[in-house]
Amino acid sequence: MSKPLEAIMIGAGNRGYDAYGSYALQHPDELRFVAVAEPHEERRARFAQAHGISPERQFRTWEDLLALGQIADAALVCTLDRMHVEPTVAALEAAYDVLLEKPMATTVGDCVRLVQTAERTDRILMICHVLRYTAFFSKVHEIIASGRLGDIITVEHRENVAYWHMAHSYVRGNWRNSQLESPMILAKCCHDMDILFWNLGPVKRLGSFGSLIHYRAEKASPGAPERCTDGCPYEEECPWYAPRLYLELIPLMRNARHSRLMRERLVSSLYLDHPSLTKLLRQLIPPLDAALDYRGWPISVISEYTTPEARRRALETGPYGRCIYHCDNNVVDNQTVNMEFESGVTGVLFMHGHSHEEGRTMRYDGTQATLLGRLTMTSSEITIHDHLTGKTETIVPAGTLYGHGGGDRELMAAFVRTLREGQAEPLTSARASLESHLMAFAAEQSRLKGGIVIEMDAYRREVERCE
Repeated sequence: MSKPLEAIMIGAGNRGYDAYGSYALQHPDELRFVAVAEPHEERRARFAQAHGISPERQFRTWEDLLALGQIADAALVCTLDRMHVEPTVAALEAAYDVLLEKPMATTVGDCVRLVQTAERTDRILMICHVLRYTAFFSKVHEIIASGRLGDIITVEHRENVAYWHMAHSYVRGNWRNSQLESPMILAKCCHDMDILFWNLGPVKRLGSFGSLIHYRAEKASPGAPERCTDGCPYEEECPWYAPRLYLELIPLMRNARHSRLMRERLVSSLYLDHPSLTKLLRQLIPPLDAALDYRGWPISVISEYTTPEARRRALETGPYGRCIYHCDNNVVDNQTVNMEFESGVTGVLFMHGHSHEEGRTMRYDGTQATLLGRLTMTSSEITIHDHLTGKTETIVPAGTLYGHGGGDRELMAAFVRTLREGQAEPLTSARASLESHLMAFAAEQSRLKGGIVIEMDAYRREVERCE
């Protein structure tokens, strides 16, 4: 058996620890983490303990870690968006191959800088555009490339962000303010832009409209407190009431119908109302004890500890307990992007934060058939309607619905294969991923300028001057 690749982790938060770090634990013959840099002490210790990293290989800053020189084959950069560029550039310069969380960077210039650095150092820089690695989108791409739909004429792609996810990430959470992190069309939809580019090729021109309609102070009901835990008189009628999401997990259960989440809700209620009984039951029933240690998203984001008491304290003191009408958010809650592709195909991307269900839906109309697709937390389905025969075929792609439809796991597997086999150009290389980022930046520029049409050739030439 071949020796596992060795890697360092820069940024051991939710994505680094849960999405990518877990792959090494599940596949110890393929990947092993030998060092970690994370400013948050508890997260750093948690990652180090899980991966058996010695104290001398645990660092508060990426600068201290990279000062050692190259001590592993690869580096994973999973910091916040605005902190992607410098550690990635430094890691590439230190001869690491790098897996970088999306979006690559928060400015066009920095995206270009990353591509330049990877090509100049002749290192692999692979971007976490996980959707290309899912069974669902791989199948959609295969169908389109096969010609089964004929010539594609028009496309509708919807990014339906559930109301509770919108509140968690884009009202209360890290991506709530475009002055702090990426605009929502980049943070959420660079995935979607990447899929459209992968399936349809370059965009010729685009225009975009969008705004923040609902999650604003003037929408608050009279007397609504700053925090949900401050005795809100509207808790029974508010879909965004924080304890309902983070303590009872009701919105997730409605969307996922996940048995583990169902257990978690029951366990949370039991733990809060009957702590002595719960302690006894944990000793007697091992599965109950395991359920109490649930660390899944979004619980893992609000607190390092997952007990009901810790979650409640987090809601009482941290950002995730704030009323959705009393946050410092400014990103849109709806945006559309109208596109004309160089092939003549027209398309529209819808993004909004008011869906009843989390997921992506799409429609590709071709000259021979229409494809309808749906990938959510509960279903993965492709339906093809043939124009000539009138027949309908339904395809259910294999694979899990969790971890971005299995994309997190397959992305890591592809990264390991790329390094082991010496593949020069991974499916989601920095150069390949640049186009989706340009589409997102252009869309945001259009929106901010009242929906003007952006000619992408001119936009690319402007970017090339940066190169």
